[in-house]
Amino acid sequence: MSEAAVAAGASRSSFYAGMRVLPKVERHAMFAIYDFCRIVDDIADDQQGNRTARAAQLDQWRRDLDALYAGRDAGQANFLRSAVDRFDLDRRDFEAVIDGMAMDVDRDICWPGEAELDLYCDCVASAVGRLSVRVFGMEREPGLALSHHLGRALQLTNILRDIDEDAAIGRVYIPAEALAVAGIVPATPQQVAADPRMDVAGRWLAARAERHFNQAGKLLADQPRGLLIAPRLMEIAYARLLTRMIRTGWAPPRQRVRTNKLRLILTVARLMVTG
Repeated sequence: MSEAAVAAGASRSSFYAGMRVLPKVERHAMFAIYDFCRIVDDIADDQQGNRTARAAQLDQWRRDLDALYAGRDAGQANFLRSAVDRFDLDRRDFEAVIDGMAMDVDRDICWPGEAELDLYCDCVASAVGRLSVRVFGMEREPGLALSHHLGRALQLTNILRDIDEDAAIGRVYIPAEALAVAGIVPATPQQVAADPRMDVAGRWLAARAERHFNQAGKLLADQPRGLLIAPRLMEIAYARLLTRMIRTGWAPPRQRVRTNKLRLILTVARLMVTG
C-alpha cells in the first residue's frame, strides 16, 4: 500500500489533523497503524459477511503478521513493515487489536461483565495506544500508563456515544454492573437502549471514563510541551464529548453527539503553539 493510500484511509479519522502535523516518518507510521485498525475494524463490523468468513479474514491477518515479523512477504500487512522496523512495534499489540475484533466476530457483545469490557477496551483501544506511544517516542512506563488510561477513556466515551447505533446491530457494550445499578434487567439490545433508566447506567460508566481521563491528563501534563500533539488532541476532544453527553444524559430519545472538526483544527493550532 502506497503512502498516499495509507494517508487516504487515515484521512477519515477525526484526528487526521493531529496526525498530519507529525514529522514525515512518524506521520506515515501513525497513518499505517490507523489504517490497520480501520481495516480489521471493518471486518468485525461487516454485517453482510457471516461470522466464519470474518473470522477467516482475521486469521489471515494473523498469518500475515507471522510473515511480517519473520521477514517474509507479508501480503496485505506489507504496508506496516516500515513502521514496525523503524519504531520496533510490538507484534503482541497488533495481535491484541485482532483479538478485540475477534470478540465482536465471535458473538454480538451484550451487557458484558466489567472485566470482559475492560479486556475489550484494552484490545481495541489501549493496544493501539501502546503502538502509538512507540512512534511518539515516550519512555516505556509513562507510555504504557498513558495507553492504559487514555485508551479506556476514549473507548468508554465511544460506547456511551454509540448506544443506539450499537443496539441497531445487536450489541450493548454497557456492562451488566451498570445495568444492575440502574435496575434494568436486559432481554434484548433494543429493549435496553429504549429503557429510560439508561441515563443511570450511562452516568455510572461515564464516571469511570472521567477517572481515566483524569489520569491521562496528569500523565500528559508531565510530558514536555510541544510533544504528543495527537494524544493531547484526543484527550481534549473526547473529554469535551463526554462532558457534553453528561450534560444531556442518556435517557432516550438520544441525539448522537459529534466531534466539531473546526474546533479540532483550532485545538491543533493551539497545541502547536503552546504544547
